[in-house]
Amino acid sequence: MPTHTFRLVLIVSCAHAMVHMFEHALPAVEQMIGDDFGVSKTQTGALGTAWRLPFGLGALLAGFLTDRFGSKRMLLIYLLGCMATSIGVWWAPSWSILFLMMLSMGTFASIYHPAALSLLSRETTPETRGKALGWHGIFGSLGIALAPFLASLVFASGTIGWQDYYLVLMIPAAVITVLLLKLKVTSEPPRTHAQRTLAKEAPKEPIPWQRFLILVAAGALSGFVYASFLHFLPRYLDQTGMRPEGWSAASFRNSLATVTLLCAAVGQGIAGRIADPEKLHRQLSVILLLNVPPLVWMAFADGPSRLLATCSLALIHFMNQPIYNSLIAELIPSSRRSTGYGFSNLMCFGIGAFGPGLTGMILEEQAMYLSLAGVAAASGVMSLFVWRTRAQTT
Repeated sequence: MPTHTFRLVLIVSCAHAMVHMFEHALPAVEQMIGDDFGVSKTQTGALGTAWRLPFGLGALLAGFLTDRFGSKRMLLIYLLGCMATSIGVWWAPSWSILFLMMLSMGTFASIYHPAALSLLSRETTPETRGKALGWHGIFGSLGIALAPFLASLVFASGTIGWQDYYLVLMIPAAVITVLLLKLKVTSEPPRTHAQRTLAKEAPKEPIPWQRFLILVAAGALSGFVYASFLHFLPRYLDQTGMRPEGWSAASFRNSLATVTLLCAAVGQGIAGRIADPEKLHRQLSVILLLNVPPLVWMAFADGPSRLLATCSLALIHFMNQPIYNSLIAELIPSSRRSTGYGFSNLMCFGIGAFGPGLTGMILEEQAMYLSLAGVAAASGVMSLFVWRTRAQTT
């Protein structure tokens, strides 16, 4: 991979880590918010849906705008918008304003994936794309892990509130914004009227719509599992019985969540290394179906085994992302890739947005994780259909 491309991959991947830090800041403080406002798990689950719903639904529009105005410009808007709404969360004096701020932050965050994934797919070749998306995924998983890790550090003293945590998040976001401003991008879409006219007159590559739509449907079900698993992860790990005396509950459960999510980064790295352009469909089907056993284990795990169950799910579940995103790039031509990724994220994060709200209504924990195992199985079966239709086409 050329040096310039690798540098671009690293900077964009840092922005990926940041979007997931913004996303998982809420699960890290979900119980604290509930205690502060005197609301139930059902209501904090609804708050998670308020963040995630625009995160998914805004992605299609973000993809369309990225195809028109370019990835770098849109990525800067995402970063500046999330920083502004972090200030809003810190200030929020009431539940309704907090709800509005989470909704707004999710909207700005929705820009990231369509803008970044299309940029990476255009800057890489089919041979280097899996590795680039593997790095991208590793940083994303590290961002997911850093959110609870940072929370565990911030809350260790017991004197800092959850609102101040959102101000801390603005520091790395500001650094990434500066790095992105200096980044040179060579593969942006045409900007002048003449360039856009020529692009429209160029012959259009066909899109295998059946395979693409089934693939996205499988991704949407997997996104439901992802959102549900991560939103209640610190709460689930609060019951391991491992907390040492003198270590605050908020800090310790987020430390365990960090351990779990570091396993996710390992999974992303493995997937980036094994991604094979000729075997992507088969690899995705296997990974999605392998989500089922750890979810069943989570339903019955008790004590320290809860940590082992979550680590196994994180390792396997996050392996799907480099493979899945490579498949999107294979199916969608470069000129429409931002919109393709936008639609994919609309479905994956949009459907996933209902995960915390719906699973939060299932008060019995065992039933909740068995239900998620059923959703994961359905996702794997749909992926098998994509593999089958590709074989028939070939």
